[in-house]
Amino acid sequence: EGVSQGLSFTVVLLVASIPLAMEVVTTTTLALGSKELSSHGAIVARLAAIEDMAGMSILCSDKTGTLTMNQMQIQEQTPIYKKGESQYTLLRYGAMAAKWHEPPRDALDTLTLNAADIKSLDKVEQLGYMPFDPIIKRTEGTVRENGKVFKTTKGAPHVLLKLVKEQPRNPKISDADNYAFVQEQAKIAHLCEVDVHELGARGIRSLAVAKTNDNDQWEMLGMLTFLDPPRPDTKQTVADAKKYGVMVKMITGDNLLIARETSRQLDLGLNIYDASGLPLLDMETKVKPENLSRDYGDLCLAADGFAQVYPEHKYLVVECLRELGYKTGMTGDGVNDAPALKRADVGVAVQGATDAARAAADIVLT
Repeated sequence: EGVSQGLSFTVVLLVASIPLAMEVVTTTTLALGSKELSSHGAIVARLAAIEDMAGMSILCSDKTGTLTMNQMQIQEQTPIYKKGESQYTLLRYGAMAAKWHEPPRDALDTLTLNAADIKSLDKVEQLGYMPFDPIIKRTEGTVRENGKVFKTTKGAPHVLLKLVKEQPRNPKISDADNYAFVQEQAKIAHLCEVDVHELGARGIRSLAVAKTNDNDQWEMLGMLTFLDPPRPDTKQTVADAKKYGVMVKMITGDNLLIARETSRQLDLGLNIYDASGLPLLDMETKVKPENLSRDYGDLCLAADGFAQVYPEHKYLVVECLRELGYKTGMTGDGVNDAPALKRADVGVAVQGATDAARAAADIVLT
């Protein structure tokens, strides 16, 4: 038996010592590892990703649907900014900013459509629809109800506040009425910002709802509130990664306060910043900034995460860390994560990820 084992080791050493055989041996080893990973629910699309993951130093992660369950739980608290509205009417208007006759397209549509009185929309005609976009961060519907045509929209509070604040002067009404309307919306904006801050400090997310009035002016109606709890295994996974010497950074498009509260719950750290200090791609050439790592490397390295980012921010944070010489991984589930997943040394699409995220990833969790 000793002679047999000795011969086996000799053959292995001989094969490994021949340069031409190294690629075959490595590929075979990685293929066997890929087969083993598939039995644990991880499909490897690029064999070398296994080796890259073994040397990973930093893991960047999306929040919603990756660190959290992406299963929204609506709350009773509903800030209202227009007289006569209620949670019931906000849910109806939110549903009008979706394709309510079709299956929900995302978690926010699922939240709205499952809670709204869809039967009451039978006589509502949808004339136009603008789907959610990671850049615009809201959906919009044009509908006709009881002979009136108006628009409704739902999305991140800061996005809808900007929509309301930056709308042009309405020529249909007098200057005095325009001024009064602007002043009223400014008061509402202040109340909304206070509510978002208070809710965010408690880890509660908010979805703003607005509609156009009879003068075709956008008015903020109120906010639906909901919780998106972390996945049950996320905190332990983060702890395990840190134990193995991997830094974990959260990069999310969500509100800064929500991001900080989620980070606190998961022990990720509290150095979470908004996207104001991050670069963007050139608007015309779509080329990354020169000296990216020199100018932004310290910020990306010191931060525990970033909030209120766009997809290109995620891409550039990953690219910056790679330029610094760190083997960088990225996990995500949405279309907005695809560029960063593709650029990372190891891109991992989590369970339930979109087709775009899966196509861009090196490893797909099932």
